[in-house]
Amino acid sequence: QTRLVESGGSLVQPGGSLRLSCTSSGGDLYYFSVAWFRQAPGKEREGVSATNTDGRTYYSDSVKGRFTASRDNAKNTVTLQMSSLKAEDTGIYYCARSKIPLAPIGLPRPNDYTDWGQGTQVTVSS
Repeated sequence: QTRLVESGGSLVQPGGSLRLSCTSSGGDLYYFSVAWFRQAPGKEREGVSATNTDGRTYYSDSVKGRFTASRDNAKNTVTLQMSSLKAEDTGIYYCARSKIPLAPIGLPRPNDYTDWGQGTQVTVSS
């Protein structure tokens, strides 16, 4: 059974950078899109990015130009490089894989994804 594990969350100052990783254990992500979501206190979980099998990525408008997702299929890992961080980027970041293999990417919706990780906390504050 696939299990995804996020890491790399931390406290960072506004304008800073952070790199998150999502690694799969027990399952091959190759044929699935992998998405990053985040959830701020009191808010719904929102899609941040979705990366398909060949590395193409869709980004939400709120992070476009600041975040870059990439994947290493050999290592079953997807990373999210975040730069120019803002206070509104604060939240718990989760990764998940698409329920359907080879699904087209777009703004990721939580109901379309499964095998959620436990999340990693990102706090942007001075």
